[in-house]
Amino acid sequence: MEQAVNESGWRGSYEGWFAAAYAVLLESGVDSVKILPLAKRLGLSRTSFYWFFKDREALLDALIARWRDTNTANVVRQSEAYAETLAEAMLNVFDCWIDTGLFDARFEFAVRSWALQSAEIEAEVQRADAARMQALARMFARFGHDEVAADVRARTTYLVQIGYISMQAREDVALRMQRIPHYVSIFTGQEPQPRELDRFHARHGYGQA
Repeated sequence: MEQAVNESGWRGSYEGWFAAAYAVLLESGVDSVKILPLAKRLGLSRTSFYWFFKDREALLDALIARWRDTNTANVVRQSEAYAETLAEAMLNVFDCWIDTGLFDARFEFAVRSWALQSAEIEAEVQRADAARMQALARMFARFGHDEVAADVRARTTYLVQIGYISMQAREDVALRMQRIPHYVSIFTGQEPQPRELDRFHARHGYGQA
């Protein structure tokens, strides 16, 4: 990060300030995301912050916008991705739980922790939850489930993953991959085909001996 700041000059850069705020949010929570400590962390002057953000609230708004545009948008996008079967569609969604570029679980935990002390952020989280579950319900409906069944399966799928995040559960990759076919079967009522699992494993660079 220091190298990136130096390359951007004495003011740093938008992404440099943002990355520092993101790191502090994940490490210590929103109360620690403050301009002066961020400036010290980056080795920059406090006033250089204002070249990129109007105030602290603008920085916090940017964090929420990034969380929304990454985590929520990608769950929706993956639920809408092409699939020949419901099991394959579920594996598309499971890409989010494996690839941190699609869904950042640590960011999710930090924002949900932030929501415990902010009614505004709590409302943001509730809107995100609704949008994600609606997208999953549409996925189930696309493969023939009625409205009630689609809603219940969507909630089951989504709330299990949020439980993983809230509990900060840890699994190594091999164990996660071993469990995924069973989750797919439980959530969809379909066994994923070997070719579907092969494509899923290949997307994530996972190979079984």
